[in-house]
Amino acid sequence: MNEDFSQETLHQLASPWLASQRPGHRFNVFRDTSDFYRIEYGDILILNNVPYLVRHNAKEGRFGLDDEVKFWVKRAIDLTTGKTKIIKLVFYEKFLARVGGIEFECFRSPRKEARILNLVGKHPNFMHGFSVPDDKGNIVRIIDLIYGQTLADHVRDMVPGMSHEAYFLNHFKEVLDNYIECVEAVRFLHENGEKHGDVRRDHILLDRDMGRCRWIDFDYNFRHRENMYGYDMFGLGNVLMYLAGMGDVLIADLKRAGSPALTALRDEDMNIVFNNRVANLRKIYPYIPESFNRILMHFSRGANIFYDNTIQLLDDLNEFRSGFPGRQGGI
Repeated sequence: MNEDFSQETLHQLASPWLASQRPGHRFNVFRDTSDFYRIEYGDILILNNVPYLVRHNAKEGRFGLDDEVKFWVKRAIDLTTGKTKIIKLVFYEKFLARVGGIEFECFRSPRKEARILNLVGKHPNFMHGFSVPDDKGNIVRIIDLIYGQTLADHVRDMVPGMSHEAYFLNHFKEVLDNYIECVEAVRFLHENGEKHGDVRRDHILLDRDMGRCRWIDFDYNFRHRENMYGYDMFGLGNVLMYLAGMGDVLIADLKRAGSPALTALRDEDMNIVFNNRVANLRKIYPYIPESFNRILMHFSRGANIFYDNTIQLLDDLNEFRSGFPGRQGGI
């Protein structure tokens, strides 16, 4: 161990967060993070000669899996500054995803995320941080904590009992502005030869300090020989449908509600990625303008033409936004 971080020194540094330490307690200190399962609450990571006190593991929030622990992602305190950080350790996984007959090979790439963190720098629409190698050369990413909820949760938590029509006419214009800003940020990545890799609604945080939407978690990569940005584009479509529908419009929910729209829905009206979600929202909410619904239908099972890039999507969004009749609401 570096003599600057003796057990006594670590006790002094960690005392504000571990006031009830037992006398004689010895910290487990890790400079090699390869076996991230061994790294637990109260342990110390030393990365680039900076000590971090591990508080707990992060949890997965996708699709309601709030209790699924991500053992490779630690919430920690930088003991030199007292600031909370998210520390992402190296974890490899891969899987195949199929969208409308198009197959994508997806995999985690710590090196890619480290590269993007360096690219985005202080860009206001991305999480910020840096990467350091541990003693075994693992690429560890140290991320600034963003305080705020996801954009999707913000939409879900709007005035309780609000009708979709009130939401769409009074609030969607502001939500759309935030979404367009998010697409512009993905465009920045694509123009620099990078992909987000895991575009989904819980990866957009509404930073309550900055008042801006910020993309997080870009360690996924994917391979597809036809369009290297295609997977990102389908993800952007899924996010837009959620925001426009004030949540997912599911066939099961329509059946429970006895919606008369069910008789008009066809296979081609469904989301190309998630076949139980409605893409043709105008059939459910007829006040949605046709010009906007055409954008959504690019992400439907009946689509003949997909968006190849963010520029095409942004052109259509901005054209609709300029003439959107909805009343301005606050976010």
